[in-house]
Amino acid sequence: MKRLNLLLVLAVPVLCLQLAGCRQASPSPAPEEKPATVEHLQCAEPEKVTLTDEAAKRIDVQTAIVTTETIGGVQREVIPYSAIVYDTTGKTWTYLNPSLLTYVRHAIAVDHIEGDKAVLSENLPADASVVTVGTEELFGSESEFEEE
Repeated sequence: MKRLNLLLVLAVPVLCLQLAGCRQASPSPAPEEKPATVEHLQCAEPEKVTLTDEAAKRIDVQTAIVTTETIGGVQREVIPYSAIVYDTTGKTWTYLNPSLLTYVRHAIAVDHIEGDKAVLSENLPADASVVTVGTEELFGSESEFEEE
């Protein structure tokens, strides 16, 4: 009886190992699509970031149309303050949204801030749309996903 118990104790792990070897190998995962691609433009510094649909949803990118307001008797372009991103030198930028899932960093000159609005001293392209949510993530993606 002891011999039978010993045989069972030794046989069960060996049998389990053999059965595990018969298991069908799981397919290797598909290569992950990069959430963002960064393209260096002809201009000196601006970058063009193209997001996947999934990445845009994940960071909840939101945009707003640039508006014009009369301030001090003068028509001025105004963008939400949340559309501004500052680089490490204090330079001000915004991201334009020229087409679906495409964002271009654009240098801006801010005249002054009024509450949650930034009054610009230079005009943006006509009918421009600026990113108001997700600017920091886009700015960070320029260095994070940059191809060597």
